[in-house]
This record gives sequence, structure tokens and C-alpha cells, in this order.
Amino acid sequence: MPPAKRAKEDKGGAPVAGRDGIDALPDGVLEHILGFLPAEEAVRTCVLARRWHHRWKCATGLDVVGANGEFLGSVKKLQEFMDHLLRARGGSGLETCDLRFGNFNYRIWLGFGGLFDEDLQRPVSLWFRHAIMCRVRVLTLSIHLDDDYMGCPWLELNGQPLVSQHLMKLELGGVKVHSDFLDLSACPVLEHLVLECCDLMELDEKISSRSLKYLNIDHSHFCSNVRICIYAPGLVSLNLYGCSGRIPVLENMPSLVEASVMINDWDCDCNYCDSLDQCGGNDNYCVFLEGLSEATSLALISQYNTLSSQPDKFILKMDFRFCPTFSKLKTLILNEYWCVPNDFHALASILECTPVLEKLTLELSYKNRNREVEIEGSVAPMKGSAAISEHLKIVKIKCEVGDKRIQKLALFLCAFKINIRLNPGKRKTLAE
Repeated sequence: MPPAKRAKEDKGGAPVAGRDGIDALPDGVLEHILGFLPAEEAVRTCVLARRWHHRWKCATGLDVVGANGEFLGSVKKLQEFMDHLLRARGGSGLETCDLRFGNFNYRIWLGFGGLFDEDLQRPVSLWFRHAIMCRVRVLTLSIHLDDDYMGCPWLELNGQPLVSQHLMKLELGGVKVHSDFLDLSACPVLEHLVLECCDLMELDEKISSRSLKYLNIDHSHFCSNVRICIYAPGLVSLNLYGCSGRIPVLENMPSLVEASVMINDWDCDCNYCDSLDQCGGNDNYCVFLEGLSEATSLALISQYNTLSSQPDKFILKMDFRFCPTFSKLKTLILNEYWCVPNDFHALASILECTPVLEKLTLELSYKNRNREVEIEGSVAPMKGSAAISEHLKIVKIKCEVGDKRIQKLALFLCAFKINIRLNPGKRKTLAE
């Protein structure tokens, strides 16, 4: 009897009479338990007893780790194991599939340009697609390498869009995707998408999903010539951290609750921002901030220490020209990029557009973490401060002891009609 059919008949069955302990559990429960084991350990259970001979073929989870000192230290052994495993499983359904590879013998593993050897591209892509065919709900494909090789696209997946009525969470690490691969409109229940150290430079115009709720793009590379649009109207949480390339256009996200954006190597030259044909061809076009305007909690962090050191890297110059109103924003975290002495234009622009802001945190850089302090004070808006949220109660500043910028920042806030009173006992050394 085929594994898939046998599993369907056995699941939910009554405990086996005359047996105790784990042997008393129904086959469906055993298959669920086997799904938590690494694949090689699940296969080894076939020698326990006759009843266990085929149970591993119907395990609801598939966990395969190649190299890294874990299991199967060579490409050949990995291929042989996976070919046998997937043939034996057939079309048995999967709840989870976790495929993690890396740190094989580099002479075998690496091909031209830092990609997988061509002989390995197709098998790994087939394993990935096989999991989709098996109705997997949570799918992870991660290519991990030593730090010396980080940032290289180690595996290229074909550009065909994913089609699955069951996939709920997808995590990709160290892969290159292109064409319509991230057109996820044919995955109607997908809610989580994680992209870490991925090459997204050859994607078509959009990352698209109506069902997506959580999006995390970490240290990945967008195209440097064309802006990619992110269309996810149901998104609740967005995290963009340390990416490079052209800043993506964020389309309307009316359900957004929290967002965190760490600007690293975004290619946002003011010459391009001033050129309407590069940024959308609309006199009132807002590339990035408009899509974040529905958030209630927002963190905007930049790697640059001062605006003057990177005059052509001002975060979305045109966006500030048409800065949207953050009508729901209550918590805002900014770093020193927004707090350059004698030039607080960016900070002023944000504060003017946050009418219900309650808590503001400013994180200034520090050289010695042991000297880091946190200053928290209450805020008493002065008369005539209509431009500032009347709900703002807390301003928290993280900095190094003796940071002279604090005084300049306080003077600016006073000029901006905000009076800060430091609360006794609120100043503390974080290292303590």
C-alpha cells in the first residue's frame, strides 16, 4: 500500500490494544512525532520493529541538514540519501520541511561565480519543489556558509511562481530568486515570508501577496537600476534590515502595525530622487514612507553617522518633500542619522507628521558600550506647539556618558516648542 494512502487510513486511529508506552499510540501520532527528528534519525527507526518499518516514510516533518559537521559531509552522500528518501516517501503529506546546507568541500561545492555546482542546482531545486508538491505548510531552504563567503548567492531557484494551497510560511536563506518567483498570488494562505542574504536583483517588478502578514527581508540585495514594488495589503509586520540596491516602493499597507527599517547600503542618490522618471513619474510621489504611514510602531535606523558625511544619501529626499501623515503612530525609534547637530530637518519632518505620537526614542552611537547611558524624561508641550503631538509623554535618549550632542539636541527640541524635564532616577548606565 502506498505510504500516503496508508497514513491517511491510520491517522486518528484508536490506540493499539495489548501494547503500552509509545507502542500504544496510533500510527498517525507516531508519524507526527517522527516529524520532529532529523531525517536520518527518523529513517533509523525502521529497525525498531515490524510496525516501524514504514512509519518514517509518512513522517509529517522533514528535517535535513547537510555538512556543517552535522550529517552527510559530502555532496555525493547527500544526493544519494535525498534521492532514496524522496522516492520512498512518494507523495506523503508534509507539515514542515527544513532543508539546510553548506560548508561542504568547497572544491566540489563551489562553481563559477560562487554559485552551486551546476550538477547540484537542479537536485536542490527539485527537493524544494517536491516539498511544495507534498502540501507542506512551513518550508525552509537555507544555504549557510562561513563568514568569508557570506553575501554570495549560493543557490539559484528557477523563476516559476510558487503554487500552493497549503503553504503558510516560507523562509529562504542564501538563495537567488528571479523572474516571477515572488509573485505569491497562487499561495492564498501564505502569511510569513523571510528572506535572508538573498539575491533579489533579477526579480520582476513586484513581490506580491494579498495574504502575507509578516515580511522579513534581511541583508538581501535589490536591483540597483529598477525599483521593486512590495504589494502586501494585508501586512501586519515589516522588517527590512541591512539591504542594498534601489529602495523598494511600498504600496498601501492599511493593516500595518509595526515596521522596522535599517538603512544599510540603499542606493538612493538624490539625483535620482529628483528625477521623477526614476521614482515613478508623479509630482507627489512618495517612494517608501507612504507605505509605512499606517504603522503604530516604527523604527527607522541608518548606518550613516551624519548627513553631511553622505550628502547624496539623504534618506528619501523626495519622500520628505511629500512626507505622509503617520496618523496612528504611537511609538517611534530613530538613530543619530536624524539628530545631526545644526541640521535637525529630518527629525523635525517626522515629528510634524506624527500627531498622536506618545513615545520617542533617540539612539545615538557610542564607542564604549560600558559608558552607555539611557536618559528618560517626561515631556511637557509648551503653548503654541500645535505642530507636535499633544500625546507625546516620553522622550528616551540612549547615548554615551558625556555626549555633547545631548545639549544641542535639547536646545533644538526647546526651539521646537518641547520642554524636556529629566526625571530623577531615570538616568542609568546600561552596563550596570
